[in-house]
Amino acid sequence: MTAWEGTSMGWFDGMGAIISALFANDAWTLGDALRANPQALWTLGFLVTVLGGLAVMAIYRAVPFIERYFEPTIMVVSYLTIGGIIFVGVIDRFFLNGQPPWSTTVPPFLFLIMTWVGCSYNVKLRTHLAFAEFRTIMPRTGQFACLLLDAVLWLGFAWIVIVTSTQETIGAAANFRFMAGTDNVMQWWFLISVPLAWLLLSGRVFQNLADDLRNYRRGDTMIKQAVIGGDV
Repeated sequence: MTAWEGTSMGWFDGMGAIISALFANDAWTLGDALRANPQALWTLGFLVTVLGGLAVMAIYRAVPFIERYFEPTIMVVSYLTIGGIIFVGVIDRFFLNGQPPWSTTVPPFLFLIMTWVGCSYNVKLRTHLAFAEFRTIMPRTGQFACLLLDAVLWLGFAWIVIVTSTQETIGAAANFRFMAGTDNVMQWWFLISVPLAWLLLSGRVFQNLADDLRNYRRGDTMIKQAVIGGDV
C-alpha cells in the first residue's frame, strides 16, 4: 500500500467515525471524533459545503416560494423579535422594577441568525463588494473570470465557516452550555444557525454561478447593477 492509499484510507475511516458519532446522537462522542480526525473533518466539511449547496440550489429551483421568501422571513422575524425583547425589557426595567435576565443575552444570538441569513440573501442580490462599476468596463472574459473568482472565494469562506462553526456548536452541546439568564435554553440551538446559514449561502453561490455560465454562453449581460435591499 502506498502512502497516498494509506492517507486516503485514513480519511475515509475518519469520515466514517465522524458519521457514526453523528448518528450516535451524542455530542461528546461527536466532539471526540472531530478532534481525532481533523483531516477527515475538513474533507467531510468540503463535501457538505459543495453537495449541500447543490441540494439547496435544487430546492430553490423546485420551490420558488422558498427561494423568494425563506431568508427574508427569517430576517424579519429575527429583527422583530429582537426589537420586541428589547422594548419589553426597557419597560420592565424602568416601570416595573424588573427585567428578565435573558433579555440581554438572547438578542445577540438572534442578531447572529439575522446577520448570516442576511449574508446569504445578499449573495443572491450580489451586493457584497461587487465592484460593478469597475467590472462593467472589463471584457466579457474578464467579467466572467471575476464572477468565477467570487464563487470560489465564497465557497472557500463557506467551507471554513461551516467546519469551524460546527465544531463550536458541537462543543457547546457537549458541554451543556446554557444561555445566560436561562435554565433550559441551550446555546447550540442558536449557534447551529451559523453553519446552516452558510449552507444556504453556498446554495446561492451555485445559483449565481449557474446564471453566470448561462449568461456567458448566451452572450447576455454579465454584470448588473446591484441594489442593497432590492430583489431580483
